[in-house]
Amino acid sequence: MTSVEDDLGRVSLLPCWQGSPRIEPLSGGLSNRNYRVRDSSGHWVVRLGGDVPEHGIVRANDFAVSRAAAAAGVAPAVRHAEGDALVIGFIDGRTLTEADVQSERMRHRIVDLLKRAHRGIGRHLRGPAVMFWAFHAVRDYAAQLDGTADGRDLPRLMAIADRLEQAVGPIDLVFGHNDLLPANLIDDGKRLWLIDWEYAGYGSPLFDLGNLASNSRYEDDAWHALLAAYHDRAPDATLLCRADAMRVASLLRESLWALVAKRHRRVAVDFAVYAAEYAGRFESAYRRFVDLHGRSSVAAG
Repeated sequence: MTSVEDDLGRVSLLPCWQGSPRIEPLSGGLSNRNYRVRDSSGHWVVRLGGDVPEHGIVRANDFAVSRAAAAAGVAPAVRHAEGDALVIGFIDGRTLTEADVQSERMRHRIVDLLKRAHRGIGRHLRGPAVMFWAFHAVRDYAAQLDGTADGRDLPRLMAIADRLEQAVGPIDLVFGHNDLLPANLIDDGKRLWLIDWEYAGYGSPLFDLGNLASNSRYEDDAWHALLAAYHDRAPDATLLCRADAMRVASLLRESLWALVAKRHRRVAVDFAVYAAEYAGRFESAYRRFVDLHGRSSVAAG
């Protein structure tokens, strides 16, 4: 793994600074390293990290989407991008927590932000279209884990993934963030911002909604209220089945993501613990899905 000293040297040599930059590490980031920089023009964040093939992360796509998200007004401005380095505006605000995301007032603010992202980013994106499909990610991770100690339960998990994908059915196409951890939402006191667009791409809005709910441990009432706020109507049985399937798929994808991350150890995080936590949450959510919707449930379209 790259040392902090190496990173500090790399950041200091970026050609975008005005005057001598003052650099300090920032915590967070599961696939990149983050630094806060002050120069005579203001405060900035530098994210360092190259392509991550095992997770489908391509920095050229990340940079293009970051620019489009900034143009759409949902993400901070991009000052500079090159190689493995992205420089964006520093948001003077508070990173959200699970408790924040669970509150009714914040839920409506997040829905408004997501709608603007889903409808607006694609209008500004240039270059190749980027796609995200949770079930492709699950199968790709399974292929990487096949034959390892962590892959012993893959046949059962892939059968579940097939069923969940069938239950999701046809989708509306929007441009999603696809990594809605509370830490990727920042409140500056006036508005919300979304950061970290590594997994962004065209896909179903149900994944962003299910990902937000699963990462923030929504209870049923909050989950149904989230769906109602986004769709401007109370969810019927068909929408609930489709959305519940995607919410479960989000947990499966996150647990397999962590197992793959454990094999590569790009950052100092205990991915085994992370994987075990999400695997347990997936199993519980899947059992509840079966109890609610039955083993033969398929989306009506």
